[in-house]
Amino acid sequence: MKSWRISLFLAAASLAFASRSLAADSDAALAALAQDAEVSEAMRAVPRLKEPAAYEPKDGVLEVDISEYAGYAGIIAANNGLEPNEDSIFFKKHGFKVRLTLSEEDSWSGLNSGRMAASVTTVDVLPLYGRQLKAVVPVLIGYSRGADGIVVRTPIRSVNDLKGKTLATAQFNEADFILRFLASQVGLQVNLLENPASPRDPEKVNIVSCADSFGAGDFFLRDVLSNRARVDGCVTWDPKTSEVVEKSKGKARLLMSNRNLLIVADILLVNKGFADAHPDQVAGFVAGLLEGNQGVRANPKAYEELLAKAFGWEKEEVLAELGKVHLANLPENLAFFSGTIDSAGSYGYIYESSVQAYGSEFIPRPVPAETFLSPAPLERAKAVDIFSKERAEIKPIKMDAEDVETPLLARDIRFLFRANSAEVDLEHPQNLEDLKYMANMLNISPGSTLLLRGHVDNARVEEFRQQGGPELVQRMAIRAVQLSKDRCNSVMKALVELHKVDPARIESLGLGWREPLGKDMEQNRRVEVQWFTLE
Repeated sequence: MKSWRISLFLAAASLAFASRSLAADSDAALAALAQDAEVSEAMRAVPRLKEPAAYEPKDGVLEVDISEYAGYAGIIAANNGLEPNEDSIFFKKHGFKVRLTLSEEDSWSGLNSGRMAASVTTVDVLPLYGRQLKAVVPVLIGYSRGADGIVVRTPIRSVNDLKGKTLATAQFNEADFILRFLASQVGLQVNLLENPASPRDPEKVNIVSCADSFGAGDFFLRDVLSNRARVDGCVTWDPKTSEVVEKSKGKARLLMSNRNLLIVADILLVNKGFADAHPDQVAGFVAGLLEGNQGVRANPKAYEELLAKAFGWEKEEVLAELGKVHLANLPENLAFFSGTIDSAGSYGYIYESSVQAYGSEFIPRPVPAETFLSPAPLERAKAVDIFSKERAEIKPIKMDAEDVETPLLARDIRFLFRANSAEVDLEHPQNLEDLKYMANMLNISPGSTLLLRGHVDNARVEEFRQQGGPELVQRMAIRAVQLSKDRCNSVMKALVELHKVDPARIESLGLGWREPLGKDMEQNRRVEVQWFTLE
């Protein structure tokens, strides 16, 4: 059995990133820290929540916390605004009123302690709070489709280039998770710095903790404009990502957004005591939310004025912000929660990805993903006529300008082929795991494609030249091209047959021995896989 190297290049719209070492004495560093109000103390453990208690509604009004984010447009639409009223879907069809409160603070303690009936969060947060969080998840609200992103200094070209660099972000939210997730895809670990002056780990991605994600953007922008080099980027969400890029005077760019990366899933989180005592109201809220999502998806312009008033936006902002989210319908919900841990973009996949991304340092004893699930409300929604014609539909979002030449991140994988053959050994566990990884990356990025570029080693070229001169070398070079293409086709066939990947999303190219990496023949026997996403 022979071993072949696969270099996996995940290509997407890329933007850049560079770093310089911190050059200041300790007094100057301390003075700088005093001015950085956004920077917070690094947390080495997940915060403790208030003790659990059941929420009890007063006067038939449910208290629900949301944030200023277009992904919650369906909830506002269903409620006909933020305040309790009798014109809402919740009241007309389900007999209760809802008060929606805009809050940018983490409300998990308030939810846990019974201060509110429900709140909103993302799946990646759940394993962090684990057993101390007494809440249930009855519905997927939607996916972020470009609201979250990484902004970096212009010279950086890929996630791999973050090695040894420092980024600012808030801990324990989707921004933190995105960075950790992408770093894990290229085998990079994360190093949490005590403050911006702390020594960087040259082998890891370094993080400076900020009180919130918007503050992380402000901290990075100030560093860029003052020509300092304490941080090389930030992880935050719009409108802060756009603001940092626009105000950086060309010194920062968007490395990536999650426009076509389905790893940030917004969910409704309901106080468990309330859910156990009032299942009809939870089912009504879920049905109302789905109906609100349906209305906004079908005719977003009809809700411009309502949403602008609720969020305090200009009307022209509404449609632009709605373009950065995907509001989920009923069939998409059913697929999301029924997907196994191997189904990329599903509840189980994101949950387990969070466990892996944060590791035992923050999640020493993860609870099973199903701990939080409450399937009854979605089951009841199946009987509602207005949802019967809905179809799951998550399309790739294409931008006016696409950069598909520069890889977003790169990863080396070693495939095993059968002896004296171009056939991938499908009995080898590592081969199966690597094929699953490639299929998952396609699944979590709608519209993405793979280009397989096959290579063989050139170890016998001189032998061929001595035996038959240039003519034999030419004949064997043609055979090498065919062998390299056969290896690509073997990988392609395995992806299609084992993971039902659409073959239209895969291309192959045989390059023979034209692009050696060096004298290491193991490296020169490889299939290079480039992953192109729409960005």
